[in-house]
Amino acid sequence: MDLRKLKKLIDLVEDSGIAELEITEGEEKVRISRYGQPLQPIHYAPQHQMAAPAPVAAVVVTPEPTQPDGHEVKSPMVGTFYRAASPEAKSFVEVGQTVAAGDTLCIIEAMKLLNEIEADQSGVIKAILVENGQPVEYGEPLFIIG
Repeated sequence: MDLRKLKKLIDLVEDSGIAELEITEGEEKVRISRYGQPLQPIHYAPQHQMAAPAPVAAVVVTPEPTQPDGHEVKSPMVGTFYRAASPEAKSFVEVGQTVAAGDTLCIIEAMKLLNEIEADQSGVIKAILVENGQPVEYGEPLFIIG
């Protein structure tokens, strides 16, 4: 798609007031959006009879929960987080527990291999940031040690 066509499409989006435009031409696909992220589609259920307009609900913004200060132990890999060696076993650590460097904190299963994740410093577990059985990404914070 040539630059003149793209410029015309961008002008069309700006002038028309639409939020997003997507054009497919052969193998090429272009999406022009007035916003940084694509909008989620909104689905409306059909109404069979006319009803009085519903009152407008207020938007409530909830602040992000703050995590305690301390050293973050981050996931060294992508996988599934487990707090214990088996479903029946006791968790390796709990909030408030004192750990030494080298103590096992959790297991991350990756490619059918169970990898023990150890504390890289001594301290007290201030927070466990991941739920048991939840997938984790590389570099994602798992624990706060203070």
